[in-house]
Amino acid sequence: MAWKPRAFAKVLLAALPPPPLLTAFVSRGSRPTTRGAGAAAMSAAAAPAQASRKWEGLVDEALEREVLGACLDQAPERRRVREAFKDVQLSIDHCLFKGQYSGIGTKESYERNSRGVEIFSKCWFQENHRMKAIVCLCHGYGDTCTFFLDGVARKIASAGYGVFALDYPGFGLSEGLHGYIPSFDTLVDDVAEHFAKVKGNPEHRGLPSFIFGQSMGGAVALKVHFKQPNEWNGAILVAPMCKIADDVVPPWPVRQVLIFMAKLLPKEKLVPQKDLAELAFKEKKKQEQCSFNVIAYKDKPRLRTALEMLNTTQEIERRLEEVSLPMIILHGEADLVTDPAVSKALYEKAKSQDKKLCLYKGAYHAIMEGEPDDTIFQVLNDIISWLDQHSTKKEGSS
Repeated sequence: MAWKPRAFAKVLLAALPPPPLLTAFVSRGSRPTTRGAGAAAMSAAAAPAQASRKWEGLVDEALEREVLGACLDQAPERRRVREAFKDVQLSIDHCLFKGQYSGIGTKESYERNSRGVEIFSKCWFQENHRMKAIVCLCHGYGDTCTFFLDGVARKIASAGYGVFALDYPGFGLSEGLHGYIPSFDTLVDDVAEHFAKVKGNPEHRGLPSFIFGQSMGGAVALKVHFKQPNEWNGAILVAPMCKIADDVVPPWPVRQVLIFMAKLLPKEKLVPQKDLAELAFKEKKKQEQCSFNVIAYKDKPRLRTALEMLNTTQEIERRLEEVSLPMIILHGEADLVTDPAVSKALYEKAKSQDKKLCLYKGAYHAIMEGEPDDTIFQVLNDIISWLDQHSTKKEGSS
């Protein structure tokens, strides 16, 4: 009988206990819950959908069935679901969506990149005003730039900045298998290519540019910086994923099994995942509102994706000393998704002369979405204040 490696790998995958990497990216603290696979890299907004109970009285029953019954593996269905649900999203009772920012224009686009992948992007800007600077947003694992980050972008745009974001291939409204990262380096290349076009627009000539990454987006931002060490005026890193705790990295034999299985079954999904919002969102009401992020990837992580994130965090950990641009790092002290000690290590090891670390006492992972309103706006105001200082400095020297 011929050996069937794919069938063998599936049996092996089912028989093996999940290695520490797949159970949790970070293992610390004692909050009474169990981390799910890939928790450290997953965006705060991407929580499993237990939405049918949450939406009663808020969403038309037919729309609810349509959204919850959709298969989101491919972009066309994600786009259809988002279009049907976006008015509901913008009407939820969350401070990011209730802000009244007059004169904010937005633009959504689809464009094929050099690899032929259709990428969704969005920008926010003050109409009839010249931008102070360009801010390029990198979202977290599983997320999209069209939900909570939309509210974050509007707030920053209201301060005079042009904010630009894209959904990575396989996430949000961009093409690709949902939640699948075949190569983190290719994802970074796609991000760098898109933002190079933004910065190369003649209307933006001479403007300072800043890269902004949240959670896994922090890893994306740092990798873009490594690729383009002299092309950014600064970085904003919110709870960045840039190291995995030593007691969580899988031992060498388990890592070899993971590599083997990822080669044979790269798109296969892994162990069940705990509701990340329990860990990431401090306020229960805001935690429940994650269910409205209907195009977030909420399923079990895929094998290749998990391996790529492990490799990426290990690379970044080795290269912290290479970080050389001005930066602000913002992190909740009670974060159990990405360890604030990692941000402290980045702050201490980076060779940047201009660097700032902001730690928020008692705050969880989702410091821009899941905290009390006053904490959320403190974080956003700290970001805007830092941008104001660095944009003015650059404009004054040009």
